[in-house]
Amino acid sequence: MSELKQLETFVAVVGLGSLSAAARQLGVVPAMVGRRLDALEERLGVRLLARTTRSVAPTQEGEA
Repeated sequence: MSELKQLETFVAVVGLGSLSAAARQLGVVPAMVGRRLDALEERLGVRLLARTTRSVAPTQEGEA
């Protein structure tokens, strides 16, 4: 998976405030957004987003 796609997805999620809105903007299914975010967090070794069933917010590391 492209590192650029992972970063693009992260920026879209933070900017739009939801995984589904980011998926619509990027033209992918929401599950792909989740997989890209998981891969980015795994690669960096930090948690970038605090995700619940109702909201998505960047963590302190995600803000940086």
